[in-house]
Amino acid sequence: MSGGDRAQSPESDEADETDERDERVLNSLGCLLALAGVLVAAAYAVPRAEYSYDGGFEGQDTDWSTVLVELPLILLAGFAVPPLTWAAATRRLRPWAAALVCLAVAALGLWGLDTVWHPQQGPDPGYGPGI
Repeated sequence: MSGGDRAQSPESDEADETDERDERVLNSLGCLLALAGVLVAAAYAVPRAEYSYDGGFEGQDTDWSTVLVELPLILLAGFAVPPLTWAAATRRLRPWAAALVCLAVAALGLWGLDTVWHPQQGPDPGYGPGI
């Protein structure tokens, strides 16, 4: 059997299909990580920025920089960082180790966001709606 005959054998076709299937699964995991990242970022940031887009009494404290700049950038980072981390980590690590790296990067990102980002909040928590 020559070298050309070996390349056309059924065993190599099955191996190629398995490799393609594994690659599709890994790519789809990156897409799922992007979706999960934007959902986690939204669940974290939107409630904290609620007063900035509500504006309190008669909307006098509406903070448009939070609404139009900070919140979209946080959501964009939540969308982009997990799949980029996944793509970088899967080049060198096994998929389970890459998933741990993605989880660690997401946790560090949320911790850093919590440390740095302090959107405007309402006055004193004791104040409530009028009578």
